[in-house]
Amino acid sequence: MNRIKEILYCLLLMLLFAGCSSDSSEGDGGDTGKTEKFDPVAVTKPNKTKVWAHYMPWFETPETNNGKWGYHWTMNNCDPNKVDASGKREIAAHYYPLIGPYASSDIDVLEYHFLLMKYAGIDGILIDWYGTRKVNDYAGLLKNTEAIVAALDKVGLEFAIVYEDRTLEDGLDESGRISQARLDMVYLQNNFFKKSNYIKIDGNPLLLIFGPIVLKKPLNWYQVFSGLSHKPAFFPIYYFLDLVNDSQYTNGAGGYIWVDENETKIRELYGRQADFGELIGAAYPGFKDYYKEGGAGGAAGAVVDPENGALIERLLKLAEEQKVDYLQLITWNDIGEGTMIEPTQEYKYRFLEKVQGFTKVSYGTSHLENIYKYYTLKKKYSDDKEKQKQLLQAFYYLISLQDAKANEILNKL
Repeated sequence: MNRIKEILYCLLLMLLFAGCSSDSSEGDGGDTGKTEKFDPVAVTKPNKTKVWAHYMPWFETPETNNGKWGYHWTMNNCDPNKVDASGKREIAAHYYPLIGPYASSDIDVLEYHFLLMKYAGIDGILIDWYGTRKVNDYAGLLKNTEAIVAALDKVGLEFAIVYEDRTLEDGLDESGRISQARLDMVYLQNNFFKKSNYIKIDGNPLLLIFGPIVLKKPLNWYQVFSGLSHKPAFFPIYYFLDLVNDSQYTNGAGGYIWVDENETKIRELYGRQADFGELIGAAYPGFKDYYKEGGAGGAAGAVVDPENGALIERLLKLAEEQKVDYLQLITWNDIGEGTMIEPTQEYKYRFLEKVQGFTKVSYGTSHLENIYKYYTLKKKYSDDKEKQKQLLQAFYYLISLQDAKANEILNKL
């Protein structure tokens, strides 16, 4: 009889321990629970205009660049290792990112950027892309772009490529340039165009070009695209349309507007949309480059005053009045040219608040501030596995628009 009691007692203990083990491994994403995963949910946007942010993938820190800061933080005479009394590093820009200088491949940075976009009603990004040549820093830019594309998919945003044909200039004759451009296009076709979140226009993958700068004949672009199984919807800057289209070769589907100090010209272009096929509109916060101060040549253009946010607000209102189908925000993070809408110490969230007003999402500044809080906690607790687990749960809540649940976690931490 005693033996039976011992066996029953052991069984009871086993059941109790099993129960404790189950409670600690299941749950709602709390301190000891399992992470509850959610797919990204699209933000409701009463304004149906497609909004894309032009995105630079070229920033590097010593951790990602063999111990050296990347050129786009230093140009030719700045040293980010110099820190002033307020904690700011010396960078090659008139403005300072709210999170400080960063690496474009940092997953925490990418989540922060793309969550901000999501809660501002931005549909995706147009990635400034330098092709596949292994010269200069192009290999690093390609690697960064791969990291960016992977992060976009996690957050639920779309993307397309803005090709920089100036990368074909050094060391190649015309035939070599066409051959390299074809290799770049095949890479895009095999790696990006087929992705479900790659932007399509009339069923064709969207491809912008900054220019063209080097390949300046419609025949060139016919030859470049002839190696593809599916021709992209090709968009140069509007004043370069004659470099991609003529009576024999029509390669371009439309054009896009870039930064212009003359706002009146932007309005005139919208009035001539039929001349361009499709026209991708533009809104930008201002322009003030650092090239001269950074020892990197002369100024790229005239200073365009942000007017404390009034400029981008007017351009967004104009785009709404003109009922544009597509709008490019110029830019998310070209900090060296002063066209960034990402939060900075100088402007905080002001430019994104204007975008929220345009897209008419139900989110406001407090949602952007909470995403900044998410980023700072990710960095603060980078070595704490338990807190990182809780922050992962917050991330799943944020991408699925369960922001109240995410905030509970963030406030506890």
